[in-house]
Amino acid sequence: MNATPPATWTRELFARLRVLFWLKGLGTTLWVWVFFIGYFHTLRHPAYPVTVMPLTGVDAWVPFLPWMLVPYLSLWVYVGIAPGLLRSFRPLLVYGLWSGALCLAGLGIFHFWPTQIPPLAVHTTAPGFALLQGIDAAGNACPSMHVAISVFTGVWVERTLRFIGAPGWLRAINVLWLLSICISTLAVRQHVALDVLGGVLLGGVFAWASLRWSPAERRLTAGQ
Repeated sequence: MNATPPATWTRELFARLRVLFWLKGLGTTLWVWVFFIGYFHTLRHPAYPVTVMPLTGVDAWVPFLPWMLVPYLSLWVYVGIAPGLLRSFRPLLVYGLWSGALCLAGLGIFHFWPTQIPPLAVHTTAPGFALLQGIDAAGNACPSMHVAISVFTGVWVERTLRFIGAPGWLRAINVLWLLSICISTLAVRQHVALDVLGGVLLGGVFAWASLRWSPAERRLTAGQ
């Protein structure tokens, strides 16, 4: 696969961000909105008995860090980067279909296997936590869809950055952003370690499948 020459990677990056800008923005917003309709339905109307996820040593090791709410909420910016870097409508459509399939798989798991995290003592007056706990309740825990869509996004961003010849520091930022979101789900006590593991596996499988089995995979990675 031929990468974009180093001297032009910035030009290529911003050109990609400009293409179909409004469609990408509105499409991502609609995609998130539709997902949350299904998410809250399965959360409030579990079809089967709810399983409480067990704690592990990892959960004891990761402390409660209120400031990690920032990377936790940054997911809603992060999810727009992968579609934002695609160069035309066809790869954007393919990306949307695969990410939609990922979300449907997660909602299917929540329907047939509803889960929740155990009660975790969280004492903080930090802004945003009362709202977060009121909206994003302890249910629909495993797999963590917060982690799953982050992993899916991170893989697509990495492939595109590598294709256009982006420097290592920019690709490292992508990896660090992904890791910070995953860790934040534990640090703000919205998930336990097994939820995160499930999210990594679910997002990783769909990311691999989307790049392996999409038609003309090399052209899709190039965004052409």
